Formats: sequence, C-alpha cells, structure tokens
Amino acid sequence: MTNALTDRRRFLKGTGVAIALPVMESLAPHAVAASRKKAVKRVVCLSNNYGVYPKAFFPAKPGADYELPETLRPIERHRKAFTVFSNLDHGIAGGHACVPTFLSGVMPYLAANFPEGNMSLDQKAAEFIGATTRFPSMTLQVNDANLVSFTRAGVQVPAIDLRQTYRALFLDENAADKAKARQRFARHGSILDVVLEEAKSVNDKLGKRDQEKFAEYLESVRGLERKIVQQEPWIERPKPETEAPEPPQGQGTEKDLKAMMELITLALQTDSTRAITLTSGFRSGDYGLAGGYHGFSHHGEREKEVAALKAIEGGQIAMMAHLIDLLRAREDTINGGTLLDHTMILYGCGMATGTHSTRNLPLLLAGGGFRHGDHKVYPEEAGKRVPAANLLLSMLQNFGLEIDRFGTSSGTLRGLEWKTT
Repeated sequence: MTNALTDRRRFLKGTGVAIALPVMESLAPHAVAASRKKAVKRVVCLSNNYGVYPKAFFPAKPGADYELPETLRPIERHRKAFTVFSNLDHGIAGGHACVPTFLSGVMPYLAANFPEGNMSLDQKAAEFIGATTRFPSMTLQVNDANLVSFTRAGVQVPAIDLRQTYRALFLDENAADKAKARQRFARHGSILDVVLEEAKSVNDKLGKRDQEKFAEYLESVRGLERKIVQQEPWIERPKPETEAPEPPQGQGTEKDLKAMMELITLALQTDSTRAITLTSGFRSGDYGLAGGYHGFSHHGEREKEVAALKAIEGGQIAMMAHLIDLLRAREDTINGGTLLDHTMILYGCGMATGTHSTRNLPLLLAGGGFRHGDHKVYPEEAGKRVPAANLLLSMLQNFGLEIDRFGTSSGTLRGLEWKTT
C-alpha cells in the first residue's frame, strides 16, 4: 500500500501542483520534523456582495495617527492589529459582476487568459495545504451567497451555512455513509485511471487549438484526482470533539454571524482547515431595518439608506472584531503564541460600493504576523495605481507559498511588512 501511495503522489507532483500529504509519522517522521520548522499560517477572508459606504469606512488621514470612521469604530480596540488600505482595486469595471474577482482580480469570463484562471486566494492556499487538514478550505455563507471562491479550473466552490458548518466540523458520519464514501472514491479513482491512461493517445491526434481545450479538460480531471487523494484518508479519522452545542440558525444576522465567527475559531483551533471564506448579507428586520441590502446600497446619499448601510457594515466589522477577540484568546498549540499571530483576516469586496463602483476597494487586513496600525494610502493617479492583487500575493507569500505572481498582481504590496520572528 505504501508503494501505491508513493506512486500516485509522484504522479500528482508531476501535474505541477504540490499536494501536501496527511501527517503520518510512521511513514514520514523526518518530513514531519522538517515541516515544523516553518510557522503554520491560516487565512480567513470576509466579504459581502455590495462593498461599503465609503465615507464611513476610509480614514481621512494616512499613517498611524488617523481618526477611525464610523464603520470602523467597532474594531477600535484592535487598532494596532489591523491595517486599512486606500486606492487599491483590480482595475476593472462591471459593478456586481466584479464581486467574484475579490480574491483574484480576474473576471471569470477572462480566466482563460491567466495561467491559473480566476483561482481565488483561498483555493490557492487550499491547494498548497492539500490533505494536511481535513478540509483544505471551507467556503461559508450567512444570509447571502458566497460568490468569491473559485478553483484552478474556474469552478465556483459551493458554500455551506451555519448548521452545515457545525456538522461538517464535529459530527462523524455513520458506518453506512463511510462505506458509501469509500465506494465513491474507489469508483471515481478507477474511472480517472482509465481517462488518464487514454489521454495521451487522444491528445496526440488533436490539432493545436483542440489540444489547448483538452488540456483544460485534463486539468479538471486531475483536480478530481487530487481531491480523492486528499479526502480519502480522512474517512476513518474521527472528527474533533467540542462541548459547544449546534448553534440555532435563523436567529438574525447579528446572532448568526457571531455564531459563525465562533465556528471559524473552532475550525482553526482544531486545525480542521487553514483557509476559510465567509460572505455575509442582511435579512430584512435585522438591526431594526426594513428593506434589502441591495436597495440600501443604492443610497443616493439619502439619510435613511446611508444609516442602514452603516448599521449593516458596522455590524460586519464588529463581528470581525469579535473574531479577533476569539483568536487572540486562543493559544496556538502548533506555533506558540495566539491563533491571531499566525492567522490573516481580510475584509473586503470585489465591488467598492453598491452604486456599482469598483474603484478603491474597501480592504482591511488584520493579524497574521504583519506590522499593523496604519492607514496605507497608495497613488490615486492613473498609471501609478497599485493592483489590489499585490496585497493578495503578499498574503500568499506570508502563508508560505514561494510565488512571485498571483492573479493580476504586479508584485508584492510595498509598505506591508512582516514582523520578525
């Protein structure tokens, strides 16, 4: 069995993607020891689908000595643990169609023009992690669709809600479900073996343009192969136990979002995953507001709509602050210190405001070992603007990836430094 695993892993490495294996000390004690030399990093991306009301989000002054705008006041107690960015965006237009570009900078319909398509930051991190954790990534939602997570093949990753998240993390499948999962993996593995065996002979008979299309198809097949190798060993491993009960769902935006932050903390604390995205929305009646988030976002500077946006978006920032509280209070048993020390939390959206602007994205980064406490203002002039994907690249390098480009980046984000450890 060991030889078979080694052969398959050698094949996967040959696809150009390094897949981390489950930690099994009996098979690779030296590899385990080596892996502990580098800090284990985590990333959490928080988004909504409408941007923010900018006048209540962006500080007026650059540097460390700035006054917190209204929407950011709920996170004031963590002022030294986060950075606000101004004038970063993806340099594209398209209103709501740009929401899915948040974590890549690439419009889905233009994905074929980029080496990794419109792959999102969380999925790039998940690919790097492989099967080290039970879930290479978790894509979550509260009261709105999560539109920001995309695989290398351009497939949007389905999201799960509060109840599904709890059950995925802590409820073990019964024997019958495990048997079905094993059968499904075996069946899929056999099919993929046949497909990949025949691929070379088929490819040799195709013209150049068809070979390019066929290469995309093969990448999708290899993606399934990787997922099987990643997921199969976890079938028999028991999930972590928790004293936390399953949270009720549908208790309102604030309570549901707070409960999700607590589950995110547990997911990181138990090392069930190291890459999480969460999109949160709004339900009419919450915060004493009647209406919809989309309607409020087309505010026209009307007092009622602006007040609604401040309440909704201030609530999102308050829950980010709650997540920071939780991570600061939890010991990082892998690295030492606290979970926040090695967890990056990014808040933002691929659309700047609900009025369809995509210029100057609302971006807030906390934790993860960066030097924080500033409002960083980048050039506003055309021709001098800095891509928001530079921030994404800096985060991926912090995560441990040795890459010099991601999405639409032109380099790492200057001025964003890591603390020395």
